[in-house]
Amino acid sequence: MTFRRTGAGKPRRAKPAVALTVGLAVCTLVACGGSSKTQKAANPCPTTGKQVTFPLLDKPKAYTVDVLTNFGAFDIRLDVADSPCTTSSFAALVRKRFFDGTLFHRIVPRFVIQGGDPTATGTGGPGYSVRDVPPRNSLYTEGVVAMAKSPSEPPGTSGSQFFVVTGVNAGLPPEYAILGVVTKGLRVVERIGRLGNPVNEKPTRRVVVLRMIVTP
Repeated sequence: MTFRRTGAGKPRRAKPAVALTVGLAVCTLVACGGSSKTQKAANPCPTTGKQVTFPLLDKPKAYTVDVLTNFGAFDIRLDVADSPCTTSSFAALVRKRFFDGTLFHRIVPRFVIQGGDPTATGTGGPGYSVRDVPPRNSLYTEGVVAMAKSPSEPPGTSGSQFFVVTGVNAGLPPEYAILGVVTKGLRVVERIGRLGNPVNEKPTRRVVVLRMIVTP
């Protein structure tokens, strides 16, 4: 499953993106959500796949996910305002230690690093998905963290796979739910971003998520 990055002119400001420039490439961002049957539970965030409920994060609060890897740590400030279901689901998975021990299975230099797949195959996930359609003016610039999905899934669909943009501007259309932005440790992200083979997009070193912690 592939999609093409689109070119762009001058970057516009967009939450929670940081301003940058553009490149071209072909990329596969896959996230597994489960079956196509949408659950009808009273959950304010309906899930596709298995029925799952999780508490919604409080929009006025500032939530941070600390990502500790074997190459250092970085922080993600969650964008609860634009992606209430995506961030709440992600935080719930973090609290269950779902991501601990997972790998960054896909690293494309000057583009993205991708993780969150417990199988490290590019097809794994939590067995369900949620959806937050991103703002139309969203930009996927350096440090922005968004959720991966397959081309056949609707815009804003997310399971557990996420990617961090390491290029100036990934040039992606606004179809990927915004998880947040890296607020600390961007140099660690850049270092990990250099550990990929640009031909097959495979890591040249084993990059492990040792622990994720969400606060508050």
